Amino acid sequence: MAQPAMSVAPYWELTFDADGDVDGAQRDRLLAGVRQRGVRDLVVFAHGWNNDRAGATLLYSRFFEPFPRLAPTARTGYVGVLWPSMRFADEPIPDLPRTAVRVTAAGGPVLDEGTRHALLETFPGRAVLVEQIARMLEQRPPEEGELAEFGRLVRLLVEVVPPGPQALFAADTVAEGVPQDEPEMFTGATADVCETFAAALRGSRSGGEGRGFGPGDPWDGAHELLRQATYYAMKRRAGTVGERGLGPLAGRLAGVAPGVRVHLVGHSFGARLVSFALRGLPRGVRSVKSVTLLQGAFSHYAFAGRLPHDPRAGGVLQGQQNRIDGPLVCCHSRHDSALGTMYPLASRMAGDARGAAAEFGVGDLLGAKWGALGRNGVRAVPGTRGFLLGEALTGRLPAAGCVNVDASAVVRRGGAPAGAHSDIVHPELARLVLAAGRIR
Repeated sequence: MAQPAMSVAPYWELTFDADGDVDGAQRDRLLAGVRQRGVRDLVVFAHGWNNDRAGATLLYSRFFEPFPRLAPTARTGYVGVLWPSMRFADEPIPDLPRTAVRVTAAGGPVLDEGTRHALLETFPGRAVLVEQIARMLEQRPPEEGELAEFGRLVRLLVEVVPPGPQALFAADTVAEGVPQDEPEMFTGATADVCETFAAALRGSRSGGEGRGFGPGDPWDGAHELLRQATYYAMKRRAGTVGERGLGPLAGRLAGVAPGVRVHLVGHSFGARLVSFALRGLPRGVRSVKSVTLLQGAFSHYAFAGRLPHDPRAGGVLQGQQNRIDGPLVCCHSRHDSALGTMYPLASRMAGDARGAAAEFGVGDLLGAKWGALGRNGVRAVPGTRGFLLGEALTGRLPAAGCVNVDASAVVRRGGAPAGAHSDIVHPELARLVLAAGRIR
């Protein structure tokens, strides 16, 4: 894909590796450039799952395009964050076509070449594992124990290589004295986990709220197990890059250009990245003036001081909204089937996800322990206010605290899982970022 032309200026890119280390030359260009260009407001956008720089840059170009027209007198600069995430080929990203996915004779998905390449790029040095996983997905061996072997290979693929810091950034909630549990998909019987994912997929594709659960071939859920395990690894990376990379860099920027107002924007796991950046801000730095989360793919309790179902525990980001000298705006949409169906099952960190699915049904998982910000908004944070998107754009947003904005009026395109999740390129959402940051 040819590198798309950026629609706004001045524009900088910041590239981080999986451990949060930033490209030094890009960092230095940004630090010098904001002063030279007289930037007053700096909008920093972090993508979610993605495969390459061209796709990320296209997203940034399309999203930023209305800004000069909407705020013509503002002295605005733009930053696109590039970090090592990945997507599967059957998932859309904004303004790029969906890729057809090969299936087996039995109808199950296999790994296309694009996804194999993405796995190799995202998990370097694990080519043998990727090929073994791909072969098992294609052959679907019937022998007892083969699914367990598949699960073992998936766990090996996504595990953190010591002594990297990423293992510290997987949690959405924490409890004092209680160790963080691994997800059910890593600790439970692989056949049961795959059956859960297969059933949830059937329910989602039929449009039913839980009616898809029932007997089926657990191999139908094996591809989803790989996908969700990969997402879990991206979740760890997003927190790492935010706290160890972007947060400290924002603090350094405040030191060299104290008049610059920073506005963080993140989509999907990029929303997690910019939220964890708040934890990485040096003490006393108040340069972040707004944070806008677009279909955030992490827990709706992440900012909670206490969890409704466990008063001993709280969100991993509890109180971090107070690091913002302005509001934390969380966009959510009821049309986001990716966050509404598969996310609660995959991110449930303890207990029996299969039992929960059978007891509650897919739709009821939206309000259960492991719902996502991008589907439900911020929960269990006192004082959080809620608006419809039109209300948020016509009225004055709160000057601080958590704000939920129902963006279902525009975030709605696509009937397949992840379709609406990626439907974020709208001038209304650009206007929301400007309103949250008081950029005029």
